Amino acid sequence: MNYVDGFVLAVKAENRDLYRRHATTAAGVFKEYGALKVVECWGDDVPEGKLTSFPMAVKREPDEVVVFSWVEWPSRAERDEGMKKVMADPRLQPDVMTMPFDGKRLIYGGFEVIVDV
Repeated sequence: MNYVDGFVLAVKAENRDLYRRHATTAAGVFKEYGALKVVECWGDDVPEGKLTSFPMAVKREPDEVVVFSWVEWPSRAERDEGMKKVMADPRLQPDVMTMPFDGKRLIYGGFEVIVDV
């Protein structure tokens, strides 16, 4: 079964186009190194919670939007190999590509798919 890397982050609303360009470039690199699919979602209905929520998790500021994204891989092994290449790729290095978000507030993790309907 496939493997998924998930991401939640906050992006300044005014940086939507910049983020889209960044995400499009990154998606091409992920796909080049074996990802099956890359999905980027701009928050539209992301409520504040009382105990937990996406906005609380990323410490969203008033001028920011929550972004939810995932990368689908054929397997954990292919993800591990592909991710090494992605992280080393010069096109995604901070000195080449401006990060349109605060990476310190990025939440990410790898997930084994257990239901896919």
